[in-house]
Amino acid sequence: MTARIIDGKATAAAQRERVAAEVSELAENGIVPGLAAVLVGDDPASHVYVKGKERDCEAVGMKSLGARLPADITQAELHAEVDRLNGDPSVTGIIVQMPLPAHLDAVAAQERIDPIKDVDGLHPVNAGRLLRGDPFLVPATPVGCQVLLTTYDVPIRGANVVIVGRSQLVGRPLAMLLSLKAQRANATVTMCHTGTADVGEHTRGADIVVVATGVPHTLTADMVRPGATVIDVGINRAEDGSLFGDVDYDEVSEVAGAITPVPGGVGPMTRAMLLHNTLLAARAQADL
Repeated sequence: MTARIIDGKATAAAQRERVAAEVSELAENGIVPGLAAVLVGDDPASHVYVKGKERDCEAVGMKSLGARLPADITQAELHAEVDRLNGDPSVTGIIVQMPLPAHLDAVAAQERIDPIKDVDGLHPVNAGRLLRGDPFLVPATPVGCQVLLTTYDVPIRGANVVIVGRSQLVGRPLAMLLSLKAQRANATVTMCHTGTADVGEHTRGADIVVVATGVPHTLTADMVRPGATVIDVGINRAEDGSLFGDVDYDEVSEVAGAITPVPGGVGPMTRAMLLHNTLLAARAQADL
């Protein structure tokens, strides 16, 4: 068996087209979504990520309203910048690009963002809404995973889903999202982590396995039920600069029924769904 490839690039392109069409409709009513990425310091990878987000905004007709702050900024100064963006009506979405310099409190900065502009979906209000079954802004990567599954007609309702990794950005919100009593959800979800005695015992019984650990070869072929769907969220870099995921792709793709590649799988979806969240936030702020 050779797994069907779940193409994140193509799916993300379709999502961007949808978002661009909806942004155009909003613009006819004088509403133009604007995303502000707060970038602190000179981390090269962060600069690349933010530049990519700026290009994405331009491509769908949104405004990019990023803020560049020096690495030695104080916590109070960072909060003041977030407050300024909270009060700016042209800004409909705010993200604080991670990582922050070590002297800054990332959680405090995230909690400073107005929940209605929290397009990363990490504010306690948005995390709480997801937990109680009333999601509004959900982290982009989990939403991207859900969209990939539904786009490729992978049954979620009643499925046995195993998520390997319990991060605040992926594992936990995805577990909540897929277990909701809702369309594109209603799965039975198990979350594995570093305290799980035998991860393979759980993954071998799964219809869908999502791996988000940041550890290469977390999932090997002997840990996958034949025909299962495998979603690889991980991004690792080899010595030659090439990217690969948390899944042993070559071996697992011979067992799984469907699989996301790295690169070209979940990564493009994360960027596309950030635009989706910015659109949702703009609609909410316009009371539409």
